[in-house]
Amino acid sequence: MKILIGGGGTGGHIYPALALARYARAEDSRSEILFVGSAAGLESKIIPASGFELVTIPASGFRRSFKQLGVFVKDLLNGIRRSLKIISEYQPSVVLGTGGYVAAPLVMSAILKRKPVVLHEQNAIPGLVNRWFAPFAKKVCLSFAETATKLPPFSRPLYTGNPRASEVSALDRETGCRYFGLDPEEKTILIYGGSRGALRLNQVVAAYLKENLLPEGVSLIYVTGDIYYDEIRKEIGAVPQRVLLYSYLAEMPEALAAADLAVTRSGATTLAEITALGVPALLIPSPNVVDNHQYYNARMLSDRGAAVLIEEKDFDHCRLQKEIDRLIGEPELLEEMSALSRQMGVTDAAEKLYRCLQEVAV
Repeated sequence: MKILIGGGGTGGHIYPALALARYARAEDSRSEILFVGSAAGLESKIIPASGFELVTIPASGFRRSFKQLGVFVKDLLNGIRRSLKIISEYQPSVVLGTGGYVAAPLVMSAILKRKPVVLHEQNAIPGLVNRWFAPFAKKVCLSFAETATKLPPFSRPLYTGNPRASEVSALDRETGCRYFGLDPEEKTILIYGGSRGALRLNQVVAAYLKENLLPEGVSLIYVTGDIYYDEIRKEIGAVPQRVLLYSYLAEMPEALAAADLAVTRSGATTLAEITALGVPALLIPSPNVVDNHQYYNARMLSDRGAAVLIEEKDFDHCRLQKEIDRLIGEPELLEEMSALSRQMGVTDAAEKLYRCLQEVAV
């Protein structure tokens, strides 16, 4: 099977696609996989570093100003022209779109070329590109079953979960703690702001650490994001011995496996990883995303008791202290949240998405 995968811009579109690609390669060594992305997106670094081939096309996000709209239209047309050429040369069995603006030219071109298209929607609220093309896709694979009600008419939804969950589910707490040199008998908190970091989250955590509010006997794995690391390191001053501070952490699955509690944003990939391992969470959705989708992602967990949702406007170091002290002080509650979180995890998501591709491939 020859799979052509388009999507990128953020880790939320890239990591599920990579998880699917790795599963496909492991399932059938003859599988041919080609990624299509933007030279300016994270995919230009992450995908080649993961051992897969990436070809780039012109692409830019949709903006409402007249000048930026002109750039969008120009890039879309050039992206379609380039995508048509890629499809003609590669002749894929199936095209998988994982969302983001870079997927639009490829998916549109695949439809024009009458190649079977499968879309994967990571978020609770479908993104603009997936809403555009859902009626033309053979299947729209979903991370949350409830998303089916938010798709346009004539869509063909299929609940598969997020493939990223499949890659982290095999890890256990002892493995995670061993990697970071932590005592599995003691509590560990993981704080991170997604693939790019998060300004408000870092500001709150810096204030929390400066006031020495971390409970005794609790370790902290804290990932700032590359662009915030120097500023936060300076703000905190001397880093306590039980705080492991990172600018970026490739071994996030190991960190999640070690964690008794995660404090983070609520991007789709993050939630797939959390639920695969059953990690209780404090979720602070980013208010700066399209359709406020992180809030609705977080609601999926908080409404079921698997997480605590705190809107950014209500988030400060005092609230962080209150929630951490409450949850760390109630191990029975943490265990209950963990069980509820794990019930939401779809640990065979990569297999389900792969089987879907097989079924529609030509």
